[in-house]
Amino acid sequence: MSEATPSSSSHYGGSDKLICTACGTEFDQPADEPLSCCDICDDPRQFVPPTGQSWTSHSALVKTHHNTFTLIDRDVSLISIVTEPKFGIGQRCILISSFYGNILWDCITLLDEATVDFIKSRGGLAGIVISHPHYYSRHLAWAKAFGCPVYISSEDAHWTKQPDPLSYRRLIDERTFNIEILPDVRALKLGGHFPGSLVLSYDHHLFVADTLVTVPSALYSKGRPPGTTSFAFMWSIPNMIPLPPKVLFQMWMRVRDVQARVTHGAFVGQEVRDTDGGGPMMKRILESMKIQVRASGWTVEESVQAEKESGRGWDVPEILGEEWP
Repeated sequence: MSEATPSSSSHYGGSDKLICTACGTEFDQPADEPLSCCDICDDPRQFVPPTGQSWTSHSALVKTHHNTFTLIDRDVSLISIVTEPKFGIGQRCILISSFYGNILWDCITLLDEATVDFIKSRGGLAGIVISHPHYYSRHLAWAKAFGCPVYISSEDAHWTKQPDPLSYRRLIDERTFNIEILPDVRALKLGGHFPGSLVLSYDHHLFVADTLVTVPSALYSKGRPPGTTSFAFMWSIPNMIPLPPKVLFQMWMRVRDVQARVTHGAFVGQEVRDTDGGGPMMKRILESMKIQVRASGWTVEESVQAEKESGRGWDVPEILGEEWP
């Protein structure tokens, strides 16, 4: 669609701070005073590259990188924003233009003048919703640039690395699992990857980030037999540590009522559609959960016992059963 012209004239967020090159998180630390480690990358859900911990700053980043803007499925209401060349984890954020205002789903580190101008030309932002701590990046700089709130889960707020004196953050508390961001946009807290991991629902679109991991098998489904998988459910994606069945039960009960026809993963090209021959989208999510639960060695009997012990009211026969309910 377009490319932003690199700019080094603004940091959008104050003086230059330290940024981890592996995850793109900005710390409340002067750029010329590197820390010994990034605790986000040292957590088992992420990793420090083989070359070791390294740091940069936003002023350095804008000299070598730029953001690109691409329509998703030629839909002017959905635009992927990605930094090129790849920086950090390489995720995209998505600009969602709903009837009631614009929402940014997830966040990236680079915020230059051209990106601010691009988004403001489309009406600015009514809010930012971030799925989990790996994508917190420079969210306060984005919030300040657009004068909007940032929604994150309270369970994960301790992973933020910048103070918030102007109170841009809106914490979704641990008792809230479904919250209206705008009248046509809702955030659902599924947990799993992180205790507060979110997905976002808008007009039959489900934005899943890493909460539901889009797998290669999802991207081609035409004419394929039943029983193929579309999603994985991971505590750590790069270190390949799956979530246990109990957590999948919780996730399903919180997402089951969504009427999604397409999911949007964390990276460009990770669109999964129920028109591709793979069956209804929510059926594909449930079938993927069943595959992972069975591969974990759980039986219906073991799962029913876990349900009784938890008292959470999971519908165990549904998630392990053979038939789509």
